[in-house]
Amino acid sequence: MAETKVNQLRTVRIGFMPLTDCASLVMAAECGFDRQYGIRIVLSRETSWANVRDKLGSGALDAAHVLYGLMYGVQLGIGCQQQAMAVLMNLSRNGQAVTLSRALAQQGALDGPSLAQRMRDLPRAYTFAHTFPTGNHAMLLYYWLAAHGIDPLRQARALTVPPAQMVGSLGAGMIDGFCAGEPWGQRAIDEGVGVTAVTSQQIWPDHPGKVLGTTAAFAASDPDTCRAMIAAVLDASRWIEASRANKEQTATVLAGSAYLNTGRAAIAARLAGQYDNGAGGQWTDEKALSFHADGEVNFPYLSDGMWFMTQQRRWGLLRDEPDYLGQAQAVNRIELYKGAAEMTGTLVPSSTMRSSTLIDGVRWDGSDPRGYAESFPIHWR
Repeated sequence: MAETKVNQLRTVRIGFMPLTDCASLVMAAECGFDRQYGIRIVLSRETSWANVRDKLGSGALDAAHVLYGLMYGVQLGIGCQQQAMAVLMNLSRNGQAVTLSRALAQQGALDGPSLAQRMRDLPRAYTFAHTFPTGNHAMLLYYWLAAHGIDPLRQARALTVPPAQMVGSLGAGMIDGFCAGEPWGQRAIDEGVGVTAVTSQQIWPDHPGKVLGTTAAFAASDPDTCRAMIAAVLDASRWIEASRANKEQTATVLAGSAYLNTGRAAIAARLAGQYDNGAGGQWTDEKALSFHADGEVNFPYLSDGMWFMTQQRRWGLLRDEPDYLGQAQAVNRIELYKGAAEMTGTLVPSSTMRSSTLIDGVRWDGSDPRGYAESFPIHWR
C-alpha cells in the first residue's frame, strides 16, 4: 500500500507494558509500518496491567498490548466492571518464564518436582507472584504448580506484582518466585537473585502470549482503523523474524529509555532463543518468543481464548459456567483479522481451533471446555 500523507494519518493511542513481547508494536511505529496503512501509532508506556485495563475502559487508550486472560476477565466482569472487549490479534507466543529465588535454588529447588519436594520437606508460607489475577502469568503459574501436585490456592500465597518490580521483590525476599514475561526472568539471573525453573513454552508449547486488544465499542465504531493496526503489526512481526540483524536491531530499540529502559543484553539473548537458567543449564530454545511464524502466531484462535476461561473457572475466578464458545466468538475478531491478513498477504489457518498438549500430558483442543475445566484433580472447590 502506498504511504499515506502525514496530514491524513489517523492517530491511534496504543498502550504497552515494558516487556520484550511488545516488540512488534514498537517496531511498527519505529519502522513506519503504521503509516503504510494510514495510521500513526502513538505508544504509551504503562506501569501496571490494571492501568492498561482502566485506560482501555475509559477510552484514554484506543488499543493496547495486553494480557490475553485480562481481556476475558474484563469481558466476563471478573473483579471489575464488565465491559465488552475485542481481541484483534495475537502479538506473540512463548517467551515467559517461572523464576525461583536463588535461596530456593541453593536448597535444591530448581524445577517443579524439586520445588514440590522442598515444600513438602520444609512447610512454610511460600509466596509466588504473577502480574494480574486473570492474566496469562497467573494461569500458567497455577497450572505449572498444580501439575507438580502443589495447590496454588491452599499451599501457597499468590501476589500481584507489576513486571518491573518482580526482580526487586525476589531479591528482597518478599517472594519465593514469580511468573512474568521477559526480560525480567533474565534480569533475575543477571542480578544473581533467581534461576529459571521452567519456561512458559515448556508449560504449554506455542501458547498464546499478549494480544492487541481494544473495546468492543472501538472495534464496532472504527473497523478500518482496527484492520490498519493489525496489518501494520503483521508487517512488523514479519520484519522482526526476517533476519538475525532485524532481531538485533529490535533488541537495541527495545532497550532504549522510551521502551524497556534496561540493558540490551538482558533482552537480546532470549529474544534470539539463547537460554541460561542461572544454574548451569544453557540451551538454544526452538520454541522461544515468536512474533509471526508465517502468521501462525498472530491468528486469534477461539480455542486459545476458551482455554483462559477454563482456567479462570478451574480456580474459582468464574463461579458460574460461561458460554465458552459464544464468548470466544464475541471477543476474538476473526473477520477483522482476516481482512488485515488479506491486506498483508498473511496466511490464515483453516480452522479457528487448535490442539495442544500441556506439561501434565493433558490435551486441549476446545472441543469440551466444560469437561476440561472440571477434569483437574486440583481446583478451587
